[in-house]
Amino acid sequence: MSVGEKIIQINIEEQMKSAYIDYSMSVIVSRALPDVRDGLKPVHRRVLFGMNELGVFSNRAYKKSARIVGEVLGKYHPHGDSSVYFAMVRMAQQWSLRYPLIDGQGNYGSVDGDSPAAMRYTEARLAKIAETTLSDLDKNTVEFQPNFDESLNEPTVLPTRIPTLLVNGASGIAVGMATNMPPHNLTDVVTAIKAYIHDNEISIEELIDIVKAPDFPTGGIIYGAEGAKEAYRTGRGKVVMRGTSHIELASNGREKIIVTEIPYLVNKAELIMKIAELVNEKKIDGISNVNDESDRNGMRIVIDVKRDAISNVVLNKLYKFTSLQSSFSINNIALVKGRPRLLNLYELIYNFVDHRHEVVTRRTQFDLDQAEKKAHILRGLIIAIDHLDEVIKLIRASKTPVEAKDGLINNFDLDEVQAKAILEMRLQKLTGLERDKLHASYDEICTIIASLKEILASKELRMQIIVDELDDVVKTFGDGRRSEIVMSSSEFNPEDFYADDEMVITISKMGYIKRTPLVDFRTQSRGGVGAKGSSTRDQDHIEHMFSCTMHNTILLFTQGGRCHWLKVYEIPEGTKTSKGRAIQNVINLDSSDPIKAFINVKTLKDEDYVNSHFIVMCTKHGVIKKTALEAYSRPRQNGVNAITIRENDELLEARLTNGNNDIMMAVESGKAIRFPETKLRAMGRTASGVRGITLSDDSDKVIGMICVEPDSNENILVVSEAGYGKVSKLDDYRITNRGGKGVKTLNITDKTGKLVAIKSTTDSDDLMILTSAGVAIRLPISDIRITGRNAQGVKLINLRNEDGIASVDVVSSSVDEKDSASNQSEEVKSDSLEEEVATIADNEVSSEEENVDQELSDSSIDEEVEDQEETKEDDESSDGQQSLDFGF
Repeated sequence: MSVGEKIIQINIEEQMKSAYIDYSMSVIVSRALPDVRDGLKPVHRRVLFGMNELGVFSNRAYKKSARIVGEVLGKYHPHGDSSVYFAMVRMAQQWSLRYPLIDGQGNYGSVDGDSPAAMRYTEARLAKIAETTLSDLDKNTVEFQPNFDESLNEPTVLPTRIPTLLVNGASGIAVGMATNMPPHNLTDVVTAIKAYIHDNEISIEELIDIVKAPDFPTGGIIYGAEGAKEAYRTGRGKVVMRGTSHIELASNGREKIIVTEIPYLVNKAELIMKIAELVNEKKIDGISNVNDESDRNGMRIVIDVKRDAISNVVLNKLYKFTSLQSSFSINNIALVKGRPRLLNLYELIYNFVDHRHEVVTRRTQFDLDQAEKKAHILRGLIIAIDHLDEVIKLIRASKTPVEAKDGLINNFDLDEVQAKAILEMRLQKLTGLERDKLHASYDEICTIIASLKEILASKELRMQIIVDELDDVVKTFGDGRRSEIVMSSSEFNPEDFYADDEMVITISKMGYIKRTPLVDFRTQSRGGVGAKGSSTRDQDHIEHMFSCTMHNTILLFTQGGRCHWLKVYEIPEGTKTSKGRAIQNVINLDSSDPIKAFINVKTLKDEDYVNSHFIVMCTKHGVIKKTALEAYSRPRQNGVNAITIRENDELLEARLTNGNNDIMMAVESGKAIRFPETKLRAMGRTASGVRGITLSDDSDKVIGMICVEPDSNENILVVSEAGYGKVSKLDDYRITNRGGKGVKTLNITDKTGKLVAIKSTTDSDDLMILTSAGVAIRLPISDIRITGRNAQGVKLINLRNEDGIASVDVVSSSVDEKDSASNQSEEVKSDSLEEEVATIADNEVSSEEENVDQELSDSSIDEEVEDQEETKEDDESSDGQQSLDFGF
């Protein structure tokens, strides 16, 4: 240690913090981030300024790149030569900048990722558009600062006339932050700037209508503009880019995919290699060869498609697995008054206009100062000419120039500048013609001074100058868009293309689904033979049928307990007799896990709605579970687990509730249980549930579940497998606790068969029944009289041969289409007349049924033996009614 020196102890943690903060701020401010005003980083600004100082303009000869790099390194940028050269190279590459700022000559690399030639081999000069970024630099329009050794001055920002940051973008990684700004079309940006100038209160949405999306130098397709709009609103977003391609037919009859443009910043050579790798690895089928036929006339990548392959399918796989579709993450961070800020579109435009306004103001002030200086001198010269003889005499009498100058100042009321100009005036100015020119020049300069003062006094005039200069820029450099904007499927609202019509959805046992307009199902009378509702494949039959509207969301629940989402308009439409489409082609569904239940939901986007509703599910073994609808409000492509199914069990039903309903479950043996939903606590999606009803034996099983309002006017409809059914009042079913055996809901006999369906209805509904053979019947619920719980019911549909009930559903009767055939009309009239007679007898039986049912309910015993006599009587009444319905 030298004499007089000493060691100062410091905290290394504090020193590291301080040093790293200094380093990070240096990187942020002086290296990585562009200035919001001219859109340039220091290295780019210094390259352009250095070339301007060298005089390497667009109308002059090229200079060696090494000469330019040396000028910039030696005077302004004390870093590595590669940092300067590669910055200059990028500004010259047509595929890197939307509007290149440097005109390069030689090998400046390629879109294949080839490196540029060494700087000693290439030449460069300023592009014409770059000169607009440097115009008026000598008119005190921007501040200057000392260079690194304080021997020269350099501009802190360029007085650019073009919005460089928006039209060319920027990218850079600083410390703790990064910027990635896309390029845009000059015409679009200037139009948006002019709109802002005319209305400073313009909204971002109005600006977005003008600047719809970025415009990349490599062209391509912007697939969906929503990400760009988000970036314009917030400063951050993501733009999906696709290469431009088309399909050609070769002479051998095979199709070829021709790629003519690729996404921005994608390496063409690497893209072709990636495609070849995927073909070799069998990840993409259908491609026989890939060839690059690009030349100086443009890009052309030829992808030969195999004869048995579909070109569009291959192209979609290329989009999915290669960079033929890529994304550009937008992060609009730039320096605003030396501080990094995240900027939206409005703020970017505002800062540029503010910069241009300052430049125009300072330029006008500079021009005014110069004009006033010139006018001042002209006034002195005019005074001298007007007193020419006296001036000549004074000068001739003076011994020295200083004496002559002082004499002019004292005798003619001039200042030193004017006196000096008079002494330096050439004798030719004394001619009459020159004297007239002096007066004309003075008048002209006075007019210019008045105009400049008017500009300085009016902001509107200054803004108009900015607009005029922008118009000149667009006129000179403006061009059309290169990147095409294509709306992505996610940005379309398909509901806008479909009327919210009522539909009937049918799903077959083998998993074929379709939607059919409800109006296609005409209404018939009870006991009819139905109409052909759906054609099915061999050993297949219709298993599910339900009504909904086109804008509904269908929650589909599988036998194994998974939930899938499907919009009604996504279901393929078919006629009543069509087979439909395999559901695996509509949603991502396991073929071994068939659909067992469904729920219609109007919307899943209403938070209040999804948080106040629940989904109640039951299984064949009587297990029941309740989960909040909110748990199913976020659709996923592969579905989610809705319930954990126990061994040998399977999901049977799912219902939407409001949390205060009564739940009814029915079993094959003809019993049903009713209990309040409040007895059932809400569980998570993966829970198994609790017991809802106790089965009488192992052969029994749950056939359905309904949820009803406790005080509603709904009735209970039950249907047996032989086509018998009846409607009973809800109050006939007493409320019990969850897990009981239930009470009788239909008298099961060999003639009726087992219970197959339980539904809640009102008199304004219609009943739709589908058979295993695909026959459908639709009849008004009001045609089915209300009877007691223990009745056998009446025949609802006449089943033919070995046919059976496949699906039962209650639909709205808003569309009431009666059969218009005259012979059927007469038959219906006959039906109605004779049915009226039969109803009198049935009412008597019904009255007795209700009395017995009330007695059994009060004593809380099972109703089986006591009802046999009434059941027999009801059977006879129902048989009579059936014969009248069919006209036998």
